[in-house]
Amino acid sequence: MSPTAQALARTYSDREYPDPWEKVLDYRRVREYAADHPNHGRTRVGNAIDLPPSRVRGWLDGGKPDPVRGIQTAIDHGWIDPDPDGGVAAALVELLAHVLAGGTVSDVFVPAVSSGRRIGPAAISEAFEAVGVDARTRHADSDSRSTELYPATDASVLGRCLVAMGAPKGSKTELSAVPTVVWESPAPTRRRFVEIYVAHRGVYLEGKATTRIQEERPDSYLDDLHRLITECVTDEVSIGPTGITISADAARELQIPQRTGRRQSADHSRSSASSSPAR
Repeated sequence: MSPTAQALARTYSDREYPDPWEKVLDYRRVREYAADHPNHGRTRVGNAIDLPPSRVRGWLDGGKPDPVRGIQTAIDHGWIDPDPDGGVAAALVELLAHVLAGGTVSDVFVPAVSSGRRIGPAAISEAFEAVGVDARTRHADSDSRSTELYPATDASVLGRCLVAMGAPKGSKTELSAVPTVVWESPAPTRRRFVEIYVAHRGVYLEGKATTRIQEERPDSYLDDLHRLITECVTDEVSIGPTGITISADAARELQIPQRTGRRQSADHSRSSASSSPAR
């Protein structure tokens, strides 16, 4: 069984099942038994697989547990175990970068990303579209809140998939490491993750050419982030008690090219960065 599907199922809560993945397995058992014994009613099906007939009844009548619906929706979008070298996997990691650096997954599993000076609404909208959903905007006319974008459809399923990938639900301050899915991604995807992250979080101090990233997160997370940034650039990136400092040359390497259709290679990203002035 897919570890991703299991992790997604376990983002749900259930009064009957301490482990919601077990509910998915029971549902599948009921459907498989019923397919082999189409004339058996709920009592015979329940007795055969040791489940209460009251629970079996709804599943025989077309009902589905929430975790099953969520997994099916994720499968329909291609979010469950996508090809690591394919576009959907890369787009999910890029969206994860937007959420970790400039957004959040709410308590009801809706992901939202705030726009900023270097990451505008159009880029965030494209990140959602790349995983197969349109984006809606809120707070666009507010003077006191940043413009946020969130999925127009299947929002909670997408949020649950991001949590299964390693995004925290709610507060991000206790995140202790860069999610494993990032490290397991191809080099161009890891670089794109870094580019997006630095664009959201990088602070450009007046009179200085360096870029600073300061995070209220454990030292282990900063160490991980420093290692990831370092492997994506050729110039100096340092880490200290107050955060990560990216040298001017390294920061120029990490300027973010506009997305044009699908993926860009790391070499193309580098050439785009080196030909652009520092911001």
